[in-house]
Amino acid sequence: MTQKTENIPMTAEIKAFLLSVGTADIEDEKMVLPTLKSTAGPSAGSSGSVFITSNGRRVRLNLDQNSPLKIRKIPESDDIEVFDSTEAKIVVTGKIEPALAHCPEQAYINLSEKCIFDCKYCSVPILQGHTKTKEETLKIIRDAFDKGNVKAISITSGVEKTPEGEVERVLELMPELKKFNVPIGVSVYSVSGGSEKLKEAGVSEVKYNIEVADPEIFKTVCPGLSENDVFGELKEAVRLFGRGKVFSNVIIGLGETDESVEQMIEKLAEIGVIACIRPIYENALRKGDCFMERPTPERILKLFEMQKRISQKYDLHPEKSETMCSLCSGCDMVPGRDD
Repeated sequence: MTQKTENIPMTAEIKAFLLSVGTADIEDEKMVLPTLKSTAGPSAGSSGSVFITSNGRRVRLNLDQNSPLKIRKIPESDDIEVFDSTEAKIVVTGKIEPALAHCPEQAYINLSEKCIFDCKYCSVPILQGHTKTKEETLKIIRDAFDKGNVKAISITSGVEKTPEGEVERVLELMPELKKFNVPIGVSVYSVSGGSEKLKEAGVSEVKYNIEVADPEIFKTVCPGLSENDVFGELKEAVRLFGRGKVFSNVIIGLGETDESVEQMIEKLAEIGVIACIRPIYENALRKGDCFMERPTPERILKLFEMQKRISQKYDLHPEKSETMCSLCSGCDMVPGRDD
């Protein structure tokens, strides 16, 4: 007789642990519906990912056969368990959630898999992949709507030639995207006047990434980018879209201190921007190009509590996000969703 697996719901502490590992092996790849591999940001080029939901929380893990975490199907059930081979114990039970396009509940698309910048933690400049045509992009969106309930369309992009060109690429799509009648989020490199154009075109929320909490580390790992320019456009975006409708990734694990993270979260919150605290993905293609260290569960929880406190102080509500990463919450701890 098969022993029944104990139900272990995902808590904030368990999610922080899973995020600190960031990867998992899977017993049978057929358990994961075919999805697009990541083509955006530091994790671009990875071998795919899986989303696990449990107890109202969601986590995204990159697939890696060498991971200490093993995803196994629970016999006679639609549920799965995540087994920690290091500690020889089951850490959580839940369900695999299908990704419609990059993530669950959204058509989340990277328009250009190329970038002229060379952020030292990001594999996109090395891979220099494909730039999607308008027709390819719309097909992915239609396919996502055919698969399931799409709550939002989210668009991101590298920089094929110029940042201004990527804004224009989004603007060209907007008349067709609005026909789907869902909120539209856009994350591109900030350009002067870009927020006004995106707002006029019908975009709901925007994200311009400050990337690094420490200004000195920023200069080293993001050569050619301007922190001042990003902040200037973030302020303009808040003026146009409103407080809590503008976001910025802050990557954790590049050598920054907790104090610098707190200062950056508060600096963003003061102007009405919600920070997305993103653990670094140590992509093998950038090994040795800069300091990269996945944060511990304890640090992830500490920064999460810090962000919760600052969000409350400035009356910001990440859980009310309509698009992009704070709606998904698979890669981050999101106040209001993961409490």
